Amino acid sequence: MKTMRTGKMNWMIGLILGLAIFSCNNQKNASDAFGNFEADDQLVSSEIAGKLLSCNFEEGMTLQKGAEIATVDTVPLVLQISQLESQTKTVLARKESVKTQIAVIDQQKKNLDKDQVRIANMLKDGAATQKQMDDVTGNMEVFNKQVSNIRSQETQLSAEMQVIVTQLAQLRDKINRCHILSPINGLVLERYKKAGELVGQGQSFCRIADVSSLNLRVYVSGDQLPHLKIGQKVKVIIDDTATKNKTMEGTVSWIASEAEFTPKIIQTKVERVKLVYAVKVRVPNDGSLKIGMPGEIKFID
Repeated sequence: MKTMRTGKMNWMIGLILGLAIFSCNNQKNASDAFGNFEADDQLVSSEIAGKLLSCNFEEGMTLQKGAEIATVDTVPLVLQISQLESQTKTVLARKESVKTQIAVIDQQKKNLDKDQVRIANMLKDGAATQKQMDDVTGNMEVFNKQVSNIRSQETQLSAEMQVIVTQLAQLRDKINRCHILSPINGLVLERYKKAGELVGQGQSFCRIADVSSLNLRVYVSGDQLPHLKIGQKVKVIIDDTATKNKTMEGTVSWIASEAEFTPKIIQTKVERVKLVYAVKVRVPNDGSLKIGMPGEIKFID
């Protein structure tokens, strides 16, 4: 009887030790934080108001940086350019007319210079009167004022031309902006506009994200915070199959400076009252990571 009791006691002690070892192993292998993957998305907006003539993308499509993804109607801008080009021709014609007037007056001044010299010589010899000399001098002053006035018109026309040139450059720049290019290599997450619809200046028509790497946003307690720093490597664990996990390497890219309550959508009511710190872990995407999927991290010793 004593032997049976002793054997039973040994069995219970072994069971307790086994459970303790199993519990320790589970704690050792437990993840340090949990969260979901997210991407740094970007809204693509139109800088020009108008009608969308084309939208060369669909949700789920991968876009290359610099590829034309949409076009805004350029007809109103082209018509404005045509109008300004007509004004340019008018201003150039007026400038040519001013140059002709200046050339005529310059020739008249040259002739008057000769008369002024001749009359001055005749006045010395008493063959001309002082009034004749005064008339020539007065006519010379009139010609000088005329030339000054016409040259001011030429300066004004040059200024008008510069304004038109600037306006033309602005319109051509707007036409270039009508051809909307993808700002990054990314995946189209949402589409807000279709070809034929009107888009306002600054209005977004799609949302894209670079999914070549994703952020695993997790929440850690104040006790865990001292074990993390920017640039630190951590193990990232995701589901591979129903029974197996996949381990990847990630880098801590951001740590919140203030604590917050645990987000309600991912924790129980008991956990929601705890204060935690948000942490982002940057993980290269080999194609297995998707936005919104769950993930875990484990600190590397």
